[in-house]
Amino acid sequence: QVQLVESGGGSVQAGGSLRLSCSASRFPRSSSCMGWVRQAPGKEREGVVFIDSGGITAYSDSAKGRFTASKDNAENTLYLQMDSLKPEDTAMYYCAAGWAPCGAVVVGSGALTYYGIRYWGKGILVTISS
Repeated sequence: QVQLVESGGGSVQAGGSLRLSCSASRFPRSSSCMGWVRQAPGKEREGVVFIDSGGITAYSDSAKGRFTASKDNAENTLYLQMDSLKPEDTAMYYCAAGWAPCGAVVVGSGALTYYGIRYWGKGILVTISS
């Protein structure tokens, strides 16, 4: 069974940084997509960033320029470096993955829409104070 486990969350003041990690077990390193989705209280889930099987990375407009996703293929781990954090970044962050065909597309509103995502971590809380 595919298992995704997040770590690295916490509380930081606005302007600070956090680095999230997602360890994937029993999940292939190719022909798959991995990324991060977040959900704030009372709001819908929104895509933050996804890396497709071809290594193409897509960010939501809110994450672009501040967040950076990377992968350690040897350890099968996905990272999210978050800098210049804002209070509106406060949310539960979920690691997510799926099989090809899968990926993500930025729509006109700047939101990141993902597809083909099947597996989810339990989530990790990120809280940004002003």
